[in-house]
Amino acid sequence: MVSPFRPKSELFRGVWREGEDGVPEFATYVDGEWLFTGRTAEVRSPIDGSVIARVSLADGDLARKAVSTAYERGRFVIRETPGDRRVKAFLKAACLMRDAFEDFVTALVLDAGKPLSNARGEVRATVERLEKTTMEFRKLVGDYIPGDWSEETLESEGIVKREPYGVVLAISPYNYPLFISAAKVIPALLAGNAVLLKPASLDPLAPLLFTRVLQLAGVPPEAYQLLTIPGRLMDSVVADKRIRVVTFTGSTEVGEHILAVGGIKAYHMELGGKDPAIVLDDAPLEETVEKLVKGMVSYSGQRCDAIRLIIAESGIYSDLRTKLVEELSKIEPKNPLEDENAVMGPLIDEKSAEAIEEVYRDAVDKGAVPLTKFRREGTYVWPVLLEVDRETLPKLRAFQEDVFGPLTLLVKVRSDEEAISVANSSRFGLDAAVFSGSDERARKVARKLEVGAVFINEFPRHGIGYYPFGGMKDSGIGREGIGYSLETLTTTKTIVKNYRGKGIWSYM
Repeated sequence: MVSPFRPKSELFRGVWREGEDGVPEFATYVDGEWLFTGRTAEVRSPIDGSVIARVSLADGDLARKAVSTAYERGRFVIRETPGDRRVKAFLKAACLMRDAFEDFVTALVLDAGKPLSNARGEVRATVERLEKTTMEFRKLVGDYIPGDWSEETLESEGIVKREPYGVVLAISPYNYPLFISAAKVIPALLAGNAVLLKPASLDPLAPLLFTRVLQLAGVPPEAYQLLTIPGRLMDSVVADKRIRVVTFTGSTEVGEHILAVGGIKAYHMELGGKDPAIVLDDAPLEETVEKLVKGMVSYSGQRCDAIRLIIAESGIYSDLRTKLVEELSKIEPKNPLEDENAVMGPLIDEKSAEAIEEVYRDAVDKGAVPLTKFRREGTYVWPVLLEVDRETLPKLRAFQEDVFGPLTLLVKVRSDEEAISVANSSRFGLDAAVFSGSDERARKVARKLEVGAVFINEFPRHGIGYYPFGGMKDSGIGREGIGYSLETLTTTKTIVKNYRGKGIWSYM
């Protein structure tokens, strides 16, 4: 049985307390106060279903207070906080996170079921993203436009400023609960917006600890609110006219619902993925298989940038299939508390594991051929590889839906152009990978793919956002990344100065 989660660092004193039954209770954060509301939700570990904590829930009234605070005071306070002080706060937050590193790692292992290497990597990436604000802030500049290129605007000049929208609602998913929360909150605050963070209900502990770090680092309390409210209460928050931007990472279906409910405002959305990997017949086999397997099973495939479809040319197909099956058969999900070297852990909950099994059964019933034996024990699902012909592919739920787990389809094609056609036939367009021994061939294929990012001889991975990423088609709106997130979470204001008759310019 997994032990309850109790942070060891003194940083988190006052954020949690012992429950009467020995299960720690964590507060929520609104208007600079940590509140134990008396209404709690259980947090269960996907490792074995044990209750590891309870989190105080906000109700509709507290959510409205959080929005009001952000709108009436927070958006002005953060905007009047000089940019260098915002950067210093994030650098201090990075130092505090390093001090409490193991608490964050433990939270991710227990709460999200992450293998130890994945958990450590996510905490390191969050610290680095905080530190990279020194780079990101350089993007927050505008333009100067001279007026003498049109007779209508002679003796005037224009300044185009990048400015905050006001209040940003950030909705974070369960798969990277710490990093994605941070990757939304950091650029929004850095740009001068007030922020409301809605963490995933399945694993809210790491974002809650991150909130404490931001508070201690000096982020104005009016400018940052934590919304620990059930998803069913979010519609009224999303629809609130005082919220000017919604930044959301999650499924396409939920994204479409947010768009319908939210009305006219700005949106950033990183939605479902069906990342294809195209393997051309001149690809180096061993290296390609190694990259493909990592892209398939990392965090048990619970990644928007996981490889869900492998499209291989006939010249390499047979050898690739054999090698993939050989390597996948060596991998099995393990309890991350019992095996520090685990490659895969559990899926986030039983419902997610059942969904993978349903999609698998659908594919087999429609003609897909299992290349690995399907195996599931509770929340643990072994890697799944299904061979399918091109004609059957569009009929499968595994192709039509964003499958969040270690299930991948394998398709044989005859040419580069056919591979491109299959990849582009998906309604999704987040990332793709191309494997080839010829840079020219890989680059040609990359040019024709309808996705937001293409990785050549590498599996898709967004990392800290050093390179921008985001989707096309049903995979999203806007781009994330260092500097690019700032552009998404700011708008422009044009200021035109009239100097007619002042003699500043003497035109020929």
